[in-house]
Amino acid sequence: MDIRRMTAVNTAKAASWASRLLGKGGTTFSGKLAMKMDPSVLKDLAAQVRKKIFVTCGTNGKTTTNNLLCSMLEAQGYKVVCNRMGANMLEGVAAAFAGAADLAGNLDADYACIEIDEASAVKVFRYFKPDYMIITNLFRDQLDRYGEIDIIMDVLEKAIRMAPDMKIIVNGDDSLAAFMAQETGNPYVCYGISEKVVSGQENSREVREGRFCKNCGALLEYDFYHYSQMGVYHCPSCSFKRPAIQYDASNVSFGNGLSFDVSGRHLEANYRGFYNIYNILAVWSAVSEAQLPTDRFNEVLGSYKPQFGRNEVFRLGESRVLLNLAKNPAGFNQNIAAVLEDKTPKDLIIVINDNAQDGKDISWLWDVDFDSLSHESIRSITVSGIRALDMHLRLKYVGIKSTTSPDTASAIRQKLSEGCKNLYVLVNYTALYDAHKLLQEMEKKYEH
Repeated sequence: MDIRRMTAVNTAKAASWASRLLGKGGTTFSGKLAMKMDPSVLKDLAAQVRKKIFVTCGTNGKTTTNNLLCSMLEAQGYKVVCNRMGANMLEGVAAAFAGAADLAGNLDADYACIEIDEASAVKVFRYFKPDYMIITNLFRDQLDRYGEIDIIMDVLEKAIRMAPDMKIIVNGDDSLAAFMAQETGNPYVCYGISEKVVSGQENSREVREGRFCKNCGALLEYDFYHYSQMGVYHCPSCSFKRPAIQYDASNVSFGNGLSFDVSGRHLEANYRGFYNIYNILAVWSAVSEAQLPTDRFNEVLGSYKPQFGRNEVFRLGESRVLLNLAKNPAGFNQNIAAVLEDKTPKDLIIVINDNAQDGKDISWLWDVDFDSLSHESIRSITVSGIRALDMHLRLKYVGIKSTTSPDTASAIRQKLSEGCKNLYVLVNYTALYDAHKLLQEMEKKYEH
């Protein structure tokens, strides 16, 4: 028995329990305590994982992809360590392992599914080397924290080189992610969508991050786009092109739900948003690469409930409320597209903060295609948060009316009483916890 590890684990568990009792998150704090008491606690616990460790990185879709992969493994009867709540920096990862350990400081786990912030991967990989890494996509995100996307690519590539045997499962439709995977020298496979699904994307006003070849700098040519820089591309000036796709989705359909074929199987899910096709495809690829059973895949998709503000639905009496995180231009554009897939009347609340976790620079709002919110199905738009007036101005510039609300709680309560019973709430990072907590509490009251 390692007394130091046992003490660190139990201290972390007590801190996590106390935080929940006080109605706070506390995940990162408990991990920080554990590592302070035993600097090797993460290394020692990760070494006890019996089979494989998966990590998920990328700008958008990390939490959904990671949690869905965890659910797939648990459906096969495996014991899995997972940071489900999305605490994805070093201390959050440590908290996930400490929380999964027993009171003696030992871990009983077959697999680990760990979401990792791209900028934190170098720190985490000092403690363990994963067997697989999923890379969902690479978009511009929080410029004042991450810098331009080249910086994130450099940092993530450095982390990958720390684990040369780790297999990369990468979105081949993203020219930036695909190029980086090729440059690392690690073994890799790609997933993607080789058929055109959405028409009109060639003339879209979306900001496209990967327009230029990372190999030679020439403007990439696209056969077609799915959204943002996602699509089928090649460089006219050098040999760089979209890599071979091992897990290729076909017969893609979305609207009330999503469905597609891959590897001879038909998959269906009751989610919205084109981006969720990529999330599901990433999980299918990871499970297949690890040679794990896929017989219950559709069953898990059918029962999986998105967590903590990732397309999370709340039922409040006669009202339906969907909460989703929107934190950068590419993610916001896809959130808007998902909202518009619902043709029924709806109200929309947008909450924008500029706390440290959100990024102080909110200039990215001007890169979001808010014009499409003029759709007739959107009956009202309310803006809230610290930068509510900035959001109000942004909408005014495209001729869209909105009202401001002093706080998110007031906005939600007003729309529940006066709205059309179909409410979408789009928030960035620091607004997410409060909105989620409020909606959970309201849902419990309605249940009673």
